[in-house]
Amino acid sequence: MKFIVSSSLLLKNIQALSGVLNSSNTLPILDDFLFELKEDKLFITASDLETTMTVSLEPTKAEEPGMVAIPAKILLDTLKTFADIPVTISVNKETLGIEISAGDGKYKLPGHRSDEYPQAPALEDTTTFEIKAPILVNAINKTLFATGNDELRPVMSGVFCEITPDDITFVATDAHKLVRYKRTDAFGEISASFILPKKPLNQLKHLVTAKEDAMVKIEYNQINAFFSFENVSMVCRLIDGRYPNYDAVIPTNNPNVLTIDRLSLLNSIKRVAIFANQSTHQVRFKISGKELTLSAEDIDYSNEAKERLTCSYEGEDMEIGFNSKFLQEMLSNLDNDDVKIEMSAPNRAGLILPVDTENEKEDILMLVMPVMLNQ
Repeated sequence: MKFIVSSSLLLKNIQALSGVLNSSNTLPILDDFLFELKEDKLFITASDLETTMTVSLEPTKAEEPGMVAIPAKILLDTLKTFADIPVTISVNKETLGIEISAGDGKYKLPGHRSDEYPQAPALEDTTTFEIKAPILVNAINKTLFATGNDELRPVMSGVFCEITPDDITFVATDAHKLVRYKRTDAFGEISASFILPKKPLNQLKHLVTAKEDAMVKIEYNQINAFFSFENVSMVCRLIDGRYPNYDAVIPTNNPNVLTIDRLSLLNSIKRVAIFANQSTHQVRFKISGKELTLSAEDIDYSNEAKERLTCSYEGEDMEIGFNSKFLQEMLSNLDNDDVKIEMSAPNRAGLILPVDTENEKEDILMLVMPVMLNQ
């Protein structure tokens, strides 16, 4: 098995795969990339048993098809040091010894048997739909930050995907905050739902370029989801379990509506939050008339901050506390100039909604639970 390939092309592709690898593996073979040379194409795979990802590329020259597992770290570290030069990789079929030739250098390392490498699951009884790459990237970016990390509730550690013939909805929540992202310009032929894990979504986010007309093909069954895009394919195990009824927690009657410039509010929260209690991160909203007063204090350290902002407000004067970290994450993940915060009472969830969305096919709602105010 022997092939010649541009070092920068090879590096770019294996760097894309490297996010799948774990820092500590129970199976030593999972520290390797699987290389398979088939006719004039090179397929490279990385796996952590839950997620398996493959990229394909065309070498400049290919001889003798074959398969071998190559240690990932040493290969990555070596390729990073090269300028963009042709690299020749040859594998001794008997000993599985690997020789890398680049410029005036020769580097040798041991390969491992390909039959020890875990095979990607075969997909049976799948349903398929396609989604535009920018929509998928946007959906991941808008929801991933709101997923939970509670090992006792694994369903909340992923993003819930709900497909109908009319639209597609992505939901993430950790019980303190919730994001629902809906698109009416993406849909499936039949209704279905599944929970996608965080790690493969992070991989997709970095790999799927937001070309307007590029499409991502998604196949899924009860156990796995398969994504294919250009020269990349990835299969991941779905999170098993029932997702909580998210609609039930979204309050519908919110008579108090605050409308404000998003960046002004975000920057103000960032400043005031520096002075907040570092365990609760509480920021107090005091709204009356056309004025919003943000305040925070940390009694233990005698820290205190207060800022006034002009806003548009409909409803009764109120005071409500929020976790500043959650608000910063939410406001940072919206693109609109103005946002509105809908509230009903100081002990009920508030809704953050964009004002004047440019895309009428997009519907985004963010929910944040209040923090009990210290009187």
